[in-house]
Amino acid sequence: MSSLAPRMADDAALLAAMRAGDASAFEQLMRRYNRRLYRVARAMLKDDAEAEDAVQEAYLCAYRSAAAFRGDSAIATWLTRIVVNECTSRLRRSTRRHNIVPIVAGLDAELEERTGMPDDLTPPDIDAPERALMRAEMRALLEAKIDELPQDYRTVFMMRAVEELSVEETAQCLGIPEATVRTRHFRARSLLRESIAQEIDVAQRGAFDFDGERCDRIVQGVLQAVRNTP
Repeated sequence: MSSLAPRMADDAALLAAMRAGDASAFEQLMRRYNRRLYRVARAMLKDDAEAEDAVQEAYLCAYRSAAAFRGDSAIATWLTRIVVNECTSRLRRSTRRHNIVPIVAGLDAELEERTGMPDDLTPPDIDAPERALMRAEMRALLEAKIDELPQDYRTVFMMRAVEELSVEETAQCLGIPEATVRTRHFRARSLLRESIAQEIDVAQRGAFDFDGERCDRIVQGVLQAVRNTP
């Protein structure tokens, strides 16, 4: 039996209890998938508050349509589709309001998936404040760079790299071919590497900067030593 089978069976039990009016079952289901759904919504909408609203609206939609769910997919996939649809509707409304043509990435050529970007650039067992600050700063940089990705790439990257969804489930959630998922994930990782590398190039030029105060201190120290030399 697949390792996912117990979770899926448990999800089905929670959904059945929810349909029977058990509010605690619905709460468990929400708490189980809140992080995934928020991350997907945040990737699509690029706004924290808007993402929260979208997730809440998606849950309400799921609650109202629970009786119609036929079990054609995993409940997690079903919930994710609802969030994607809700975010897509919000983006369309926003587009109409502002008359902005959305960025559409039309790459459909299948590319081999590659790895190489570490999930965390510092050891997970280091708790020193300096390391914690470094991780926080790196996380903030990565989040900023993810936000700069085109929406299609950003959404796929969030599902595949952050939430670790399979290619198949990501394709099902977004309603796109698996080859497109692979292409967009590969391209997103490439863009992130390039963007972060540029930041590092700029930062390394100022590494161990030899500022005026240090220069003066060294010069004064040498001159003082010279003066003290017999």
